[in-house]
Amino acid sequence: MKIGVLGLGIIGSVWARHYHADGVLAGTWNRTAQPDFPAWLSTPEAVVTAADVIQIVVADPAAVESILTRILPALGPGKVIVQSSTIDAASSTKFAALVSARGARYLAALFTGSKPAAEQRQTVFFLGGEQSLITEVEPLLALISGHRFVIGTNEQACTIKLAMNLNIVVQMQGLSEALTLARRAGVTDEIFFNALAKNMSYSGLSKLKESKLRTGDFAPQFSVKHMYKDMRLTALTAGGADFPCLAAVREALKTAEARGLGQEDFSAMIKVLEQP
Repeated sequence: MKIGVLGLGIIGSVWARHYHADGVLAGTWNRTAQPDFPAWLSTPEAVVTAADVIQIVVADPAAVESILTRILPALGPGKVIVQSSTIDAASSTKFAALVSARGARYLAALFTGSKPAAEQRQTVFFLGGEQSLITEVEPLLALISGHRFVIGTNEQACTIKLAMNLNIVVQMQGLSEALTLARRAGVTDEIFFNALAKNMSYSGLSKLKESKLRTGDFAPQFSVKHMYKDMRLTALTAGGADFPCLAAVREALKTAEARGLGQEDFSAMIKVLEQP
């Protein structure tokens, strides 16, 4: 099977290069033209024509819908849409129905893991859809990932992705507050992180973001604006509207974006504490 990638952002571009290196990339397209990118095609319709599987990885439900609206006439039996953008369950239900109405098939393949994980082919996928389709598509996804969890329905896959991001950003806010508290007491970053490494609260997030927090290099692995979007979607998900931690991190992300930090890594949330 050949795969096409629609959306060449931080993650999509990395995946597409891996597919290209493995000889399975049929075409790529991005709303902002990148004609020098491997397997670049001038339209998303051309990617659909060239590929058996079309993976969509863009910013939000509106972006997914704009692409689907454009490519639906080109879809038909034998085509598979792999939807990897972080979206809400209701949108996924809607998009699956649109794809199915054309005789094509739809798989939710939400993911976790930022740019470093993608570069190391260690992305983790949350898969939702028919088991037969998962079995068919999984060999392609295995080329760019370290693990693939079969979650259940496409709606459940969307929800667990948002749940994972809620957990991550709450941890990030806690880490930022703890580090800021220590700094205000005159504790060095080296002492703080050495102590944290022996504490039960030490996590993969702490390890990943330590260098960013210590050096102030907030080049995006996963941006403030995208995390803020995800938390807005989480608040719209059934059962999430009244969560106090969710409300707190949404406000922190909103403030960070308002201060011009939207394009920076979401660990830049610490700047809101540093400059109240």
